[in-house]
Amino acid sequence: MRPKSRPASAPGPGTARGPACVVLAGGLGTRMKSGTPKVLHPVCGRPMIAYALEAALALKPAVTVIVTGAGTHERIESALAPYKGKAKILFAIQEKPLGTGHALLTAVKELGTGFGGSVIVLNGDFPLIRPATLKKLFRLHAKDKNALSLGSFLTDAPGSYGRVRRDLDGAPVRIVEKTDLSAGDEEIKEVNSGLYALEPEALKLLGRIKRNPRKNEYYITDILALARRAGLRAGAYAIATGEEFAGVNDLRELGVAEAVMRGRLIAAHSEKGARFLAPETAFVDYGVKVAPGAVVHPNVHLQGATTVGKGCIIYPNARIIDSVIKEGAVILDSSLIESSEVGKNAQVGPFAHLRPGSRINPFAKIGNFVEIKNSTIGKGTKAMHLSYIGDARVGRSVNIGAGTITCNYDGARKMRTVIEDGCFIGSDSQLVAPVTVKKGSYVAAGTTVTNDVPGGSLAISRVRQKNVKGYVRKKRKV
Repeated sequence: MRPKSRPASAPGPGTARGPACVVLAGGLGTRMKSGTPKVLHPVCGRPMIAYALEAALALKPAVTVIVTGAGTHERIESALAPYKGKAKILFAIQEKPLGTGHALLTAVKELGTGFGGSVIVLNGDFPLIRPATLKKLFRLHAKDKNALSLGSFLTDAPGSYGRVRRDLDGAPVRIVEKTDLSAGDEEIKEVNSGLYALEPEALKLLGRIKRNPRKNEYYITDILALARRAGLRAGAYAIATGEEFAGVNDLRELGVAEAVMRGRLIAAHSEKGARFLAPETAFVDYGVKVAPGAVVHPNVHLQGATTVGKGCIIYPNARIIDSVIKEGAVILDSSLIESSEVGKNAQVGPFAHLRPGSRINPFAKIGNFVEIKNSTIGKGTKAMHLSYIGDARVGRSVNIGAGTITCNYDGARKMRTVIEDGCFIGSDSQLVAPVTVKKGSYVAAGTTVTNDVPGGSLAISRVRQKNVKGYVRKKRKV
């Protein structure tokens, strides 16, 4: 008997309320060998569950339920807090790890009896899933008026995936786990992805799933056979490659997923006009923006909310975190920039360190082994060698000599140094904050500045030089 389609009166795809989405994230992740919940391990700078959640939200669901474990709930909910204002998100706690079927039943209980629409189910360890793939399954599910649909893919190496067994008419009848394979099942190349679309009449079958005797868990995969026995219409659709459905279960698989995602991100930037000279060595986080015309050299790390402007050049081994690099700026080799801003046509490096709160204005130059912290460096100012500028405001066209230090910390408090426009700070100078060097002043090399310097003045605090004649000859006789 041919399975019946969903009755026309039953709620389903296309209802005004939209579907519900369920993201399964209750697994313990013991194979990760980590204290971090599996789905919170980062892939290109964001938790892997964020990719699955955003794919689900692309369907504009009426509600999304995230199923967590009892021991991981608080951390997962906290990590996903930014999404709460964007969509209706509920959390369901699976108190005991009793399998995917039990997890989905937990989510359905959270939805309540008032929800009567379609439910889309995906795994939280699907960082490579694309929103278009979910939309495609949902569209086919609605078109064929199925009570149950599953996403599948074709592979010559099925491995541990459950095989999709079909009848002579081509309709899916059962998902066969690797441990349950019978003669002939080994030849099946279509496997279950773990992505499902279900109607209320299929969801009612969750209570009929029996515990697997080997693992003492309830498998969601058993619902296909139950649906067939109940005479419900089911479909299986090979809608993507296995890459999208590659779950992350250990650190090796995490590395593989991250490499794939990194390649996608870099390819997207390249298509828009950014040039990566060795894309296989670049590390780019999700959310980083690289403008057309920018050039990124080998082994560069762009992390967090970093933005790289048009025409910028980022030389090898630079690491830039949560920073803005404006148009035409150049970051030379082996520089570290954290939560800072580099202005148009400015230059930083090589071997420079911009610590959080630094702002380098246009055409300024920060050179070798210079550290800037929580400071503003004015337009056209140069600090080229071996200096530390902390908690300071440096004006325009200032020259900071080699070895200059702003002494900003007295052991209890951080204090400010101000160097106004057009000043010249000689090498090996120390400016003991709080202190101001006013416009156009000079500080002689080797000077320790402890008082404000008036505009247009010279500050000098050297010990008077004394030459002792004959000292070396007398020393050698001793």
